[in-house]
Amino acid sequence: MTEYSLARVFHIIGVVMWIGGVSMVTTVILPAVRRLARAEDRIATFERIEHRFSWQARVVTLITGASGFYMTYELDAWHRFGQPAFWWMTAMVLVWVIFTLILFVLEPLVLRKLFLRKAVEQPERTFAFMQRMHWVLLILSMVTIAGSVAGSHGWFWL
Repeated sequence: MTEYSLARVFHIIGVVMWIGGVSMVTTVILPAVRRLARAEDRIATFERIEHRFSWQARVVTLITGASGFYMTYELDAWHRFGQPAFWWMTAMVLVWVIFTLILFVLEPLVLRKLFLRKAVEQPERTFAFMQRMHWVLLILSMVTIAGSVAGSHGWFWL
């Protein structure tokens, strides 16, 4: 197995774990947490789950970003970022940057404190907003994945 093949394996495993986790949070965990009767239980349950997943998400986004950078470097594929047929490469970087900013900057420095305050003040509204934002990120991620799988196998939509 070449280094490039190994990078691709790490890249795919990273995406599966990362976006699979986002899917689980969006479609299963947040709806279940929102059904808990007491706001305090919702906050505590979500915090416990999110704390465990955030470390996994941080590690796999770093692996995904490093392996993607390596593959682009090895293929000398930088020129693809300016070509409409390779829109999915730019989308992959955009999704990665959004999640990386959220996981490493916004969540620990801003979002966690804001969530805890807003969840106590307006629990229904806060959890509904969080679920909508997770849906936006999940849909963006799924469109990107679909485009990258199709594009990397020669199916160009443009």
